Amino acid sequence: MRFGLSTSRRSAGRRPERPIWEEPPTLAGQAGKILTIGFVLAVVIVPLYSVIITSFSTQESINIAGGMVIVPHGLTTAAYEQIFSNQLILHSMWVSLWITVIGTSISMVVTVMCAYGLSRSGTFGHRTILMTFIVTMFFSGGLIPSFLLVAALDGYGRYWSLILPSAISVFNILVMRAFFSNTAQELIEAARMDGAGDWRILWSIVLPTSKPVLAVIGLFYGVGYWNSFFNALLYLPDNGMWPMQMVIYTYTLQGSSMPGTGISNTGQYAGHQVIASLSIQMAVVTLTLIPIMVVYPFVQKHFTKGMLTGAIKG
Repeated sequence: MRFGLSTSRRSAGRRPERPIWEEPPTLAGQAGKILTIGFVLAVVIVPLYSVIITSFSTQESINIAGGMVIVPHGLTTAAYEQIFSNQLILHSMWVSLWITVIGTSISMVVTVMCAYGLSRSGTFGHRTILMTFIVTMFFSGGLIPSFLLVAALDGYGRYWSLILPSAISVFNILVMRAFFSNTAQELIEAARMDGAGDWRILWSIVLPTSKPVLAVIGLFYGVGYWNSFFNALLYLPDNGMWPMQMVIYTYTLQGSSMPGTGISNTGQYAGHQVIASLSIQMAVVTLTLIPIMVVYPFVQKHFTKGMLTGAIKG
């Protein structure tokens, strides 16, 4: 009896075995994680650093580096001075900014209304409309029919052609719908008993409890509009109406002379001061990165809750 009692006490006091994924990491495991994270950070940071440094580099520094600069041998702000002195480039920045603001606002309003309607299972035509939306994720009319439709609606050469053809993302609607579906039904039922309608419920209950998914989807739309150039390539023949990304596409990727700058591919400006063509290209790229880098830290904290909750639950 004593032997059995002492054995049971030792068993009760022994630390239970844990699964391998709950064990503390070994020194080799920690070193592997640090090396992996460091490698990923280097892959992200080094190209970004090179773009920024090259935008401030002189022609001599670029010649020494043989292209993109890592170790600068001379810095100058001539590329940025030239960009900000050019009205066409400044106008393209304002176009990109307003297209992003207006387009994101329209997309968010329509997405919220669609997602809320589809999240209420008892609404008229709920399943039919949902399946119709899902089908459009896999099948589309194609590029030529889309162009003919926009042109027939008098969208060729107009700014709204940069917004409406890509105003809705079915994926974003489905993510937001799943998030809305998990809103506490007790709150909604209590609001209905107090006489609240759907608009009141959406504005006072659903939206305040859905800030993470709203922030994430808003960022998705904003980045999409800010980085878009293809619609401008299709529908805006006048380079005076181009957004910033279309300027980058024309000058940086195609190697054409930047419209209205007086800078050729050799980098000569006004026949006197030499401004490296590569510096101007990287300066334009840097300017397009700034808005996203400013906004992202404020939205990043919502990514886990906004995406995982909206994508997994429901």
